[in-house]
Amino acid sequence: MDIPRIFNVTESAYRIHNPFTAEKLATLGAALRLEAGARVLDLGSGSGEMLCAWARDYAIGGTGIDMSRLFSEQAKRRAEELGVADRVKFVHDDAAGYVADEKVDVAACVGATWIGGGVAGTIELLVKSLRPGRIILIGEPYWLQMPPTEDIAKGCRAGSIADFLLLPDLVASFGDLGWDVVEMVLADQDSWDRYEAAKWLTMRRWLAANGEDEFANEVRAELTSAPERYARYARSYLGWGVFALMAR
Repeated sequence: MDIPRIFNVTESAYRIHNPFTAEKLATLGAALRLEAGARVLDLGSGSGEMLCAWARDYAIGGTGIDMSRLFSEQAKRRAEELGVADRVKFVHDDAAGYVADEKVDVAACVGATWIGGGVAGTIELLVKSLRPGRIILIGEPYWLQMPPTEDIAKGCRAGSIADFLLLPDLVASFGDLGWDVVEMVLADQDSWDRYEAAKWLTMRRWLAANGEDEFANEVRAELTSAPERYARYARSYLGWGVFALMAR
């Protein structure tokens, strides 16, 4: 069980596997007004930076679930580095269908709503682990402007234009599902650039060290196309944010 190998290569140097900087992550934690002892569940936890940083800064505890063996091991090491391994744990497992043994104060899926078949299904999954009246976090892409063609949408790594909504429509969709949006923190141009551009040096160094690997051709193809594709398409059309929700 693991994620596609290309992600383990391109994002192997990341602590945050979405277009957030450490500053954005800190802003989100402060915005949620986390209290010491709160419990957080993070489905698709990547390398664990959200849980580890919040455990350090706010004395919360929690559990992260991720399919990537590499990222899960990196998360455990990060918890040790920050001195919070007694408060957070990371499990290498499929987050789809995962329900916490004990209800939590924050149930999050930040950038992996495919685990529930989309936003609505992921919210339904997260609710099963959430204490009444507490907060769900959803990290999701949205269109900064509507792509005029399907080819442009695919250049943004979407399957089609219909995969994402404009920001006002995404916010409205949470209300349609019965949830109040009580906070949001959005990626900006710089955080997007840091997320995307950092992959290119990682790939180039991987190729230098693994040129004979049978996977090298796929990594080379991605490195050749990714910078122009990002500059031409995603940088102008694709946004991303984390939305804090409470049930109405």
